Amino acid sequence: MQEIKRAILSVSDKQGIVELGRGLEKMGIEILSTGGTAGVLREAGVKVTLVEDHTGFPEILDGRVKTLHPRIHGGILARRTEAHVRDLAKVGGDFIDLVVVNLYPFEATAARKGVPLFDLVEQIDIGGPCLLRASAKNFERVAVISDPVDYGRVLDLLRSGKGMSRDFRMDMALKAFRHTARYDAAIVAELVRRQEAGERLGE
Repeated sequence: MQEIKRAILSVSDKQGIVELGRGLEKMGIEILSTGGTAGVLREAGVKVTLVEDHTGFPEILDGRVKTLHPRIHGGILARRTEAHVRDLAKVGGDFIDLVVVNLYPFEATAARKGVPLFDLVEQIDIGGPCLLRASAKNFERVAVISDPVDYGRVLDLLRSGKGMSRDFRMDMALKAFRHTARYDAAIVAELVRRQEAGERLGE
């Protein structure tokens, strides 16, 4: 059974995140979280550790850089081998077993009329896709959840004592890869549309 000791929750769509956080906390799972998500969870009484407290580095660049840190990505990508454990220890990291992430609403923003390019590019998520891809790559050890519809299933599996099987983790990994693929395709399509309409993307 895959044991879950530590999770990172960082979501744009907060639907269901409080219920998930409460459920994980009741099972003794440590929760790492970023600013907005952490605020929602703390307001609901869920104990969380800010990512910046875990890494020792604050969010910078108006939140553009939050989770891009070796303690986060090392904790996600590490296998349970002696070499990886040593490398993780070198950066003061620890294993992260569950990653719950969804992305900035680029498509919804692009669908609104009159949104300036400057505002639109701020809805191009960087850290989120990195978290999804890293955890999906390491599905042998890590469970990645990219859709709130799956939160209930995660809690049911954990409460049952069965944990999240390899097949489940791979299913969720494929879902995460599809999610990031669609997201990138939407970005390309919108930027091409604007370029073809004569908007100067380099300014």
